[in-house]
Amino acid sequence: MEYLKPHLPLDKQAQQLIDRGLVANKEELVKRLSSVSYYRLSGYLYPFRTPGTDCYREGTTLEMVWNRYCFDRRLRVLLLDAIERIEVAVRTQLVYHFSEAHGAFGHCQEENLPNLKDISKYIEWRQALIIETSRSKEPFKKHFSEKYGTTHRNLPIWMVCELMSMGSMFTFYNGASKAIQGKVAAHFAMPEEQLMSWLRSLYAVRNICAHHSRLWNRVLGNAPGLPNRNKFPEWHQEDENGKKLFTNNRCGITLMICHSFLSQISPSSRWGNRIEQLFAEYPEIPISDMGLPKDWQKSLLWTQ
Repeated sequence: MEYLKPHLPLDKQAQQLIDRGLVANKEELVKRLSSVSYYRLSGYLYPFRTPGTDCYREGTTLEMVWNRYCFDRRLRVLLLDAIERIEVAVRTQLVYHFSEAHGAFGHCQEENLPNLKDISKYIEWRQALIIETSRSKEPFKKHFSEKYGTTHRNLPIWMVCELMSMGSMFTFYNGASKAIQGKVAAHFAMPEEQLMSWLRSLYAVRNICAHHSRLWNRVLGNAPGLPNRNKFPEWHQEDENGKKLFTNNRCGITLMICHSFLSQISPSSRWGNRIEQLFAEYPEIPISDMGLPKDWQKSLLWTQ
């Protein structure tokens, strides 16, 4: 099928939304569309559609839709803040235990990342590090090159890690030996498989946030695994009908994971308070679409 939709001027975009039932001042709507595209805003309008049509439910206002957009944007900022701290903490532990076992330049030898069994994966990871290093303007890189460059072509791992993307860090952890993975995971009081699952999920959420994509009601493609039910029953709470309070494929579980990490990494952090303040500002947000129960702030996952 050929795509034939034409370019629409902003005033016609606004009129089309109004004709479909959006209650809005046209002049204000045009201003919104000039800063947030029609296609982007339509993602937040979609839940208001009458099933089987392009029209919106009666009483759907621009303010209602814009509030969801603003809530989502601020939620992404808070999650990026938390994921950054988690990434730095995991990276710190990973580099510490890896360099303890293999020295400053152990990352330059493929046998030190035995879980990257396919040599092409190791080469791809090393090439990514080289590119990330070459782009850097950090003073420490220049200093190392001037002082040690004739002897060493590569930066030591504790310098490289400061230039490493989260994707490269995740590959680094995934490729490290089981012994090193275990030491890193033990620092966060969890099995290495659990940490790997959570890092994979956080990496996916981080990319959603970094690319400014809609998050609040999205189904997560990389759903995190939940801790063992016997040891950590709080992650498997159920309501009176036996239904799980938290689903693991919505961003609500990401909030719980970040809260769990930050309680260890930075016990004095007020990140949880900022999350609560955000929800208090937007009480109309349907939290069930985030995989959260009604009284999520009273749950053991949030209070302990």
